[in-house]
Amino acid sequence: MRSLVSINSAICRLGRSKILQIDKFEVQEGEHWCVFGVNGSGKSVLADLLASRRAESSSYVVYSAGFDPSRDIHFVSFEEQQNLWRSDNRLDMSEFADDARDRGTLVIDLVRSSRLSEHQDQSLLDSLTRKLSLERYLDEGIRFLSSGQIRRVLIARALYASHMSVPQLLILDDPLESIDIESQSKIRDTIAEFSGQFTSIQLCRRPQDLLSNITHMAVLQDLELVEQGEHDRVRASEAYLQNTEKKPQLPSELPCFVFESGPLETKEPLIELNNIHASYGALQILKDFSWKMMPDDHVLIEGPNGCGKSTLLSFIDGDNHKAYGQDVVLFGKRKGTGETIWELKSKFGVVSNELHNKYLKGWRVLDVVVSGFFDSVGLYDESGATEKEIASEWLETLGIESLCKNYYQEISFGQQRLVLLARAMVKSPKVLILDEPCVGLDNYYRALIFGVLDLISKQTPTRMIYVSHTKDERPSCINVRLSFIPHGAGPSKINVERI
Repeated sequence: MRSLVSINSAICRLGRSKILQIDKFEVQEGEHWCVFGVNGSGKSVLADLLASRRAESSSYVVYSAGFDPSRDIHFVSFEEQQNLWRSDNRLDMSEFADDARDRGTLVIDLVRSSRLSEHQDQSLLDSLTRKLSLERYLDEGIRFLSSGQIRRVLIARALYASHMSVPQLLILDDPLESIDIESQSKIRDTIAEFSGQFTSIQLCRRPQDLLSNITHMAVLQDLELVEQGEHDRVRASEAYLQNTEKKPQLPSELPCFVFESGPLETKEPLIELNNIHASYGALQILKDFSWKMMPDDHVLIEGPNGCGKSTLLSFIDGDNHKAYGQDVVLFGKRKGTGETIWELKSKFGVVSNELHNKYLKGWRVLDVVVSGFFDSVGLYDESGATEKEIASEWLETLGIESLCKNYYQEISFGQQRLVLLARAMVKSPKVLILDEPCVGLDNYYRALIFGVLDLISKQTPTRMIYVSHTKDERPSCINVRLSFIPHGAGPSKINVERI
């Protein structure tokens, strides 16, 4: 085997005080590496360095002859999804279309874009889309897909590119995140089946997410490569075990703050939906669905990618125009009877992929958290000492107070997720909507979030709506399950039960 890419004596500065150091790291053609580390350990920086996405790459990274990182390295990651969504939405022409619908970049075109036109392979394309269950979405725009669906599209694009005469390197940043159970199995099987065609690096933060084709492993800890080598040896090493067994110390109390409306003593539903429906073109998502969320409910919403979970949430928190004119009652008041969108938003705290996508460069962590008081993306209103104090206390509760002066884009994806939870809670919301809040988090931070959410359920009147794809992974306070069950070509059936 020949060396495909190597790093020698690399030093990458991150912000003002952090440095990633890599003395030696080499990937040979045909190898399948896992770079393992907890949130903030430096996995994404290492990947960007390898892919020539950092200025330091030209000084420290060497590629094999004929290997072009801009052409021969393919990313599957949430950052890649964010970039695609942003680019596609900037080009949205729906307001000028006769049917007010611009499909944007089609799934089929995105998958094909990884190959030059003279190298298209229809049989390979058909095989990949079938194995990843993408046939029905090929002529759909990527902006209309769920996070899990577009993740499968990116995997198909990467695997489609891997069958080239020039060696290809796939960088898979937690490819199973935000994926329902059935699709996880398909992704694992498909990657394993095609793994003889490419070289790969999986970025992984949880042992249970390791792919079956891994041959080598490297462990990152505190921005330093502390162990590397063959998979079996490294997985038995002390460096690996230390990164998988650490448990969080949960706070005994949450930050002290006053709820504007006091404890919830009403027996009336917080949320009431009566025979609601939602369609996008010919696709019907919700049909004659009725449900009440009572004051003591903490609700789990589960179901496969694309079944309608996000559409249902958008009916609740005020973002979906289709809710107007339908029988939607929020906190005792029918939607569309005089309240403003900002009055509705003030009652909800939200953590979601969509919100995550909206924060671009330029905001410090403390400003992002304080912006939760104003329901803005970024801080535009004048904030006072009280808001900053509460924001700082929430960052301390989540164990990330040291990041308050960092720029949001400089911290890891998982740490950004914790910042959004702090942002959601500073205003003491009546309902906290958590749309896959643990995406991008290692086991340590997941345990921390579940512990904090259980404290919220016990110490505050805030009630939760929690969306997850991962079976049996939820805070213990959940007492109602709302399950989307696929039903042929029509809308999913929705089953509601107390648990």
